[in-house]
Order: sequence, then C-alpha cells, then structure tokens
Amino acid sequence: MRQRTKDFALRIVRLSRWLPKSGEGRILAGQLLRAGTSVAANYRAACRARSRAEFVAKIGVAVEEADESVFWLELLGDAEVVPKARLEALMQEANEILAILSSSRRTARYSITRSPNHQITK
Repeated sequence: MRQRTKDFALRIVRLSRWLPKSGEGRILAGQLLRAGTSVAANYRAACRARSRAEFVAKIGVAVEEADESVFWLELLGDAEVVPKARLEALMQEANEILAILSSSRRTARYSITRSPNHQITK
C-alpha cells in the first residue's frame, strides 16, 4: 500500500503538470497536488504510528485527503478542464485507495473498541 499510494502521488504530480496554466487550472492543480500527494505522506505516517489510536487518527487524515483527491478529479472532469476519459483510470485508483484506507480505519477502530483495556466513556 505504501508503494501504491506513492505511485498515486506520482500520477497526480504528472497530471498537475499537464493542466492548463490558466487561473482556474493553476488553482485546481494546486488543490489536487496538495491532496493527492498528501495521501501517500499521511499513509506513511500512519504506518509509523506508535499506537492503534494514533494509527486511526493518522489513517483518518489519509482517508480525508483521498476523498478530497476524488473530489478534485471529479471537478476537473465536470468542469471540462480535463476530458473525463483521460481521468477514468486515475479516478478508479483514487476510489480504490479511498475504499482500502476507509476499511483499514474501520478495522482499526473496531479493534480498539474490542480491546480488553478499552473503556467506554459517556
């Protein structure tokens, strides 16, 4: 998954270079570049977490950035800045990464609530 998120970040970098240099193109490229590369960086940070709770928090940031990447890719297509056909494979990868990270977060949260030392606070 580390390599997959890094490869995704590289694909985002390459796409951002291709985007038009207009005002809207630069803004959208910057937003996508920040979110798309952040997925890999935050996933790496989650892998180095010192506890399950820290993992859940860090993987949660990666989930948010992956979801934001999906949004910016959708917007690029919907606004016709990039042909939707050109974005299909990258959109599919973004959605798959989002699903995997979301599932990891759910599993980690579940394991925390099921651990014998977990205390429920109300």
